[in-house]
Amino acid sequence: MNFNWFKLASPPAFYTLAGRLIPILWGLTIILLVTGLYWGFFETVSQLGGNNPQKEYYRIIFIHVPSAWMSMWLYFVMVVWAAIGLIFNTRLSFMMANAIAPTGAIFTFLALWTGAFWGRPSWGTYWDWDPRLTSELVLFFMYIGYMALHSAIDDVRRADRASALLAIVGLVMVPVIFWSINCPDPNQCAALHQRSNLTKIDSDILFAMLTMTFAFWAYSFAATFIRLRTIILHRDADSVWVRELFTNGGR
Repeated sequence: MNFNWFKLASPPAFYTLAGRLIPILWGLTIILLVTGLYWGFFETVSQLGGNNPQKEYYRIIFIHVPSAWMSMWLYFVMVVWAAIGLIFNTRLSFMMANAIAPTGAIFTFLALWTGAFWGRPSWGTYWDWDPRLTSELVLFFMYIGYMALHSAIDDVRRADRASALLAIVGLVMVPVIFWSINCPDPNQCAALHQRSNLTKIDSDILFAMLTMTFAFWAYSFAATFIRLRTIILHRDADSVWVRELFTNGGR
């Protein structure tokens, strides 16, 4: 039996699919989140690297690092959907980009916030204007700018296209952040922030970090689909299928 994937480009069809996936994604989020937090707090070494002077506050990485990863990944996904919307003029693509933005902004803020708590005991300051912190802050402003621009334009079609163009322009920040964290020459980066090197991380720490990443990933899908269903209902409020939907109980 052949499945028509193009059918999912229809808001009514994707609304139904998202409704079925949301409970599964919430279940995955809870399982992975509990596992990741338990492993991170009770099954990892009590001191990073054994004799490293950094004590228990290093466990912030189990929230900070996955949040930073998700902030970049979600922005990239948002731009992909926005570009698809511009190229193929598909309403659902613009809706998807619009639904992703708040979750991406939340993870970017969480990365900045937890980074500040890491910075105080590590560097003696909550904030430093080095490339890695500054580029993440700019990414947060890009999310806010995207949402603000979309809300400022009354015409939905114009708002979709204008905010999509802004998002695409802001995509340059993702490789900038990645480069600043993985800079091959530390002398060129001049940053307080530690370099990213997963190969030297303890296996238990890496397991907890990756589990938390997948938990945030599942949460991102669940939150995005919930928001997407709300956007679909709002934009198609006058359509026949929405009226029939609420007549049948709103599922």
